[in-house]
Amino acid sequence: MRDILDRQRSAFMAELPVSAAVRRDRLKRAAAMIVDNQQRFCDTLSEDFGHRSHEQSLLTDIASSVSPIRHATKSLDRWMKPDRRPVLFPLGLLGARAWVEYQPKGVIGIIAPWNFPVNLVMSPLAGVLAAGNRAMVKTSEFTPCVAALFEELGASYFDESEVAFVSGGPDVGKAFAGLPFDHLLFTGATGIAKHILHAAADNLVPVTLELGGKSPVIVGAGADMRQATERVVLGKMMNAGQICLAPDYMLVPAGREQEAMDGLRAAASALYPSLIDNPDYTAIINDRHHQRLTDWIEDARAKGATVEVVNPANEDFGASNGRKMPLHIVRDATDDMTVMQEEIFGPVLPVRRYHAIDDAIGEVNRRDRPLALYHFGTDEAERRRVLDRTISGGVTLDDVIFHVSQEELPFGGIGPSGMGAYHGEAGFRTFSHARSIYKQPRIDVAKLGGLKPPYGAAIRKAVARQMKG
Repeated sequence: MRDILDRQRSAFMAELPVSAAVRRDRLKRAAAMIVDNQQRFCDTLSEDFGHRSHEQSLLTDIASSVSPIRHATKSLDRWMKPDRRPVLFPLGLLGARAWVEYQPKGVIGIIAPWNFPVNLVMSPLAGVLAAGNRAMVKTSEFTPCVAALFEELGASYFDESEVAFVSGGPDVGKAFAGLPFDHLLFTGATGIAKHILHAAADNLVPVTLELGGKSPVIVGAGADMRQATERVVLGKMMNAGQICLAPDYMLVPAGREQEAMDGLRAAASALYPSLIDNPDYTAIINDRHHQRLTDWIEDARAKGATVEVVNPANEDFGASNGRKMPLHIVRDATDDMTVMQEEIFGPVLPVRRYHAIDDAIGEVNRRDRPLALYHFGTDEAERRRVLDRTISGGVTLDDVIFHVSQEELPFGGIGPSGMGAYHGEAGFRTFSHARSIYKQPRIDVAKLGGLKPPYGAAIRKAVARQMKG
């Protein structure tokens, strides 16, 4: 891996400056790699998961990979323009100029997760290539078929000095994180992110972390419960809840709990009338994660929660050979239950009541800052209070997850849910160095301002002028 990094950095330095035409060519090849091989990617995704909806993969891993690349290609000229900045009075009047140029950083490392193992490689790669960088990508060991396909196809569409894919387990990941990249992007669990930061710190590598957390849904007092529950279920059951932005728990007004339970059950039954043989429903990624979710459900039951399993076709999941799991709604979840302590990352949804909107806000604020927050309701004052009194990575109003699909909205978390952001222009800026440039006028400014010794009245006047503001 170090040899690849050295070759990429050498090629990068030899190429400077990286023209818009070169950047567009690389973006074009990145899009072609996905478009030309979309069926193979969908097949390998399903093989890695044990079953994954073909149509969902087309949406969440194929189209959502190509879209940011196309957007970057169209926006490139605007993003690359130098940014003029004002200069201090009176230097501007004397002919001084200042601007910012966005230079590529060099070689960017990308560590991708398993839940969307195509999109979460290609979406950041759009910003990396648009910014004029080279890239090394560490794919997830939990999706080995996708990883192998990336290594095969990457060599066909890119020289290894441009974009390289590497795979392997934790030892490879640890070594990858310790490479002296010019920037490192990690998408994954908060616990692993701490190790990534430690590894990157030895080389002072700047890091962007895209993590997760317990993203809440607040259902306002006047919300349309049928609409809210349907949209929550759609977001919770997509990819079987294995989404960093999936609604993690739901806060509903006291007195509307049963209405929420009924709405969730009806929506899940309508969207997925059966599960085991349903091609639209995805399996849990592996046995370990399936057992983890099963243990957390049993922990909630043992500690007094009521768990409703939404199984409209009365299927026998214990007798099936797969890892599909129906939606489990956990009512009366308490803080001592694991489902209220850890990010769930599966089709398990705790539902809790609140009495006043400030109680719901307090519930959110006493936990780690989440990657996303969702609010349903019609009361604008209530909504404004939720937005003003909570802090989260991003927000979708009257739905869930959708803010991630808006290419010009920065995507990222805050605190334990992440560090930094990308997507669209934010990604271009993240993977660029904002280089400040100042051009002095012809006049001798140092002499005019009394900056040359011996100091006297001129410098005192200059200082007094600056102190006035």
